[in-house]
Amino acid sequence: MSVVFAVSHSIYWLWLTAFVGANMIQAAFTGFCPLAYVLKSIGLESGNAF
Repeated sequence: MSVVFAVSHSIYWLWLTAFVGANMIQAAFTGFCPLAYVLKSIGLESGNAF
């Protein structure tokens, strides 16, 4: 989705893709996912991975 925004609005939307990719690599090595922490804190059940 950020590629569509980058083409139609601003190239800076590609930073969103880079940020998500970096978080995925970090979560693979450390086992900590910031989004899973946020979703758990608002009351959603955790998934199988974290």
